Amino acid sequence: MREQLAWRDGLPYSTKFQDVYFSSDNGLLETEYVFLQGNDLPTRWQQTDLNHFTIIETGFGTGLNFLCAARLWLASAPKHAVLHFVSVEKYPLELSDISTALALWPELTDLSTPLIHQYETLMNTKANTSSISLYNHRVQLSVYTGDATEQLACISNIADAWFLDGFAPAKNPEMWHSGLFSEMAKHAHPSTTFATFTSAGDVRRGLINAGFKVNKRAGFGKKREMLCGEFIGTQHD
Repeated sequence: MREQLAWRDGLPYSTKFQDVYFSSDNGLLETEYVFLQGNDLPTRWQQTDLNHFTIIETGFGTGLNFLCAARLWLASAPKHAVLHFVSVEKYPLELSDISTALALWPELTDLSTPLIHQYETLMNTKANTSSISLYNHRVQLSVYTGDATEQLACISNIADAWFLDGFAPAKNPEMWHSGLFSEMAKHAHPSTTFATFTSAGDVRRGLINAGFKVNKRAGFGKKREMLCGEFIGTQHD
């Protein structure tokens, strides 16, 4: 099922979840602050012995997080290394809407154009999952369409970093629950990190119960706080 968008002040808005896709302050800077810096990627990706790195994301949305991550990867990671970006999305956008949304970021045009050209192939819901290779095969993008927790149970990848970017917990409680956090733990190793824009207490407690060390830091723009941290395992591990 494709998402039906509304446009408010030139920005994409979900009519189903009554929520924005990214900050009205600056979506690109929000992604860089919350997800790239929150997972310490600018530093981690400069390691010369880095061969591959996997990000798993909840909520592909407009693809802005993916494009920002790809841009940083291409600029800072070793040339031989490959980034695998895995995302789950229950309500993919229409091609026309994602094209309009990404046009807001002309500085990403060189990266967004190849994505848009292959978008319909990527979102082929008949298969539930699809992968494409981009940017001279330096980045592989896989998108699973469907419920986040159900789709994560089908994924064999182990995350080096998590981007938790579904709609706000109060708007989309079906995603932010213990089952999701348990799947995150199953797809993590001792140095796996996570970052999310929310600081909701239920999310913090759920992550802790699943084996993640959780830190609060100042949020982006109007948001007072956000969460980030790393997987340390549960006491019985």
